[in-house]
Amino acid sequence: MQPTYTAEAEAYREKVQAFLAEKLPSNWAGIGTLEGDDLVAFVTEWRKTLHEGGYLAPGWPVEYGGAGLSALEQVIIGEEFARAGVPTGGPNDVFGIQMLGNTLLLWGTDEQKRHYLPRILSGEDTWCQGYSEPNAGSDLSNLGLRAQLDGDQWVLNGQKIWTSAGHLADHIFTLARTDPDAPKHKGISFLLVDMRQPGIEVRPIRMISGESEFNEVFYTDATTPKDEVVGGVNNGWAVAMTLLGFERGEAAATLPIRFQAEVDRLLLLAKERGVAGDPIVRQQLAWAYSKVQVMRYNGMRTLTKFLQGHHPGPDGAISKLYWSEYHRTVTELAVSILGADAMVPTGRAPSSAFQADDAGAPNSSASWVGTFLNARAGTIYAGSSQIQRNIVGEMVLGLPKEPKPA
Repeated sequence: MQPTYTAEAEAYREKVQAFLAEKLPSNWAGIGTLEGDDLVAFVTEWRKTLHEGGYLAPGWPVEYGGAGLSALEQVIIGEEFARAGVPTGGPNDVFGIQMLGNTLLLWGTDEQKRHYLPRILSGEDTWCQGYSEPNAGSDLSNLGLRAQLDGDQWVLNGQKIWTSAGHLADHIFTLARTDPDAPKHKGISFLLVDMRQPGIEVRPIRMISGESEFNEVFYTDATTPKDEVVGGVNNGWAVAMTLLGFERGEAAATLPIRFQAEVDRLLLLAKERGVAGDPIVRQQLAWAYSKVQVMRYNGMRTLTKFLQGHHPGPDGAISKLYWSEYHRTVTELAVSILGADAMVPTGRAPSSAFQADDAGAPNSSASWVGTFLNARAGTIYAGSSQIQRNIVGEMVLGLPKEPKPA
């Protein structure tokens, strides 16, 4: 099966390709060819280029700074940007634009939209996500961060953990318990909090890869105005689930492209190491290739629903479970092919702790080992594999819920 696009869609694809050809260097080979200060400088300037060209939030309404593009046009942008090996924004835009911005368009008040959406696009406000806690990771509804109303403001006390890119952010959208006497899912509110205050402390967490992209966030009498609630007081669970759907929506279009490029690089690594003819390695490589093709077709199914106007739902857990478990296994194969060289990795390391390495990344041992270490976290962050299986079983297949402990 091959996906087909209308003539109008292909005409728009040519427009996107022309934009990339105009704005990128003639010898561009993907962001994986950059590192260090050169990488940071490119991403910063590229974000400005996207903003000026209307590509930073293409699906948002024009009145809020977006381009008002259709779902299909957004899919085409995602595909072409992934093939060109360029990001769709800055390091925190997945939180500010893809997650919070889209959620505000559905749940936010007119005042919240007018205030926050332009500031997100301009980069004046940089956001991170405050969901997980030490006792509320996979069981998010067990969160304990308290928010008490004191006059015209909420006072927050507690902790969040695994806050991706929290050290780069100045705002955090956070789930807090605003009614401790209500059932777990019912007493939660979705709050918008300015991190530039004495009551917020961010502590980086050193990961197994040596990087510190995750953080702890501590709230000690931190405050936010009374009106900075999205979706209504004690209705935060519904808002949070909407946001998680947007977190995984674009992945259906882009992940198969990124993982296919990674498999191509893995095949090259096997040839370079002289093991491509080994029957066991060949079988494992064939497995990896077939898994990416299945991912591609599953992505088409998700995109079909997306293009028909369906908002992201619990079936997004299928994609998250699939790619994260696949990636852990395929990177183990890469390290096995590297052999003893994996114990002393050299060369360019991945620029991010998430998913596959960047397009154009070299076949260095540091790239593969870094991706291998990051891939193990992929089965935990954004909802562990165990929780994804529960979501699929209970909310997609309609199976009985898992019995609760006494």
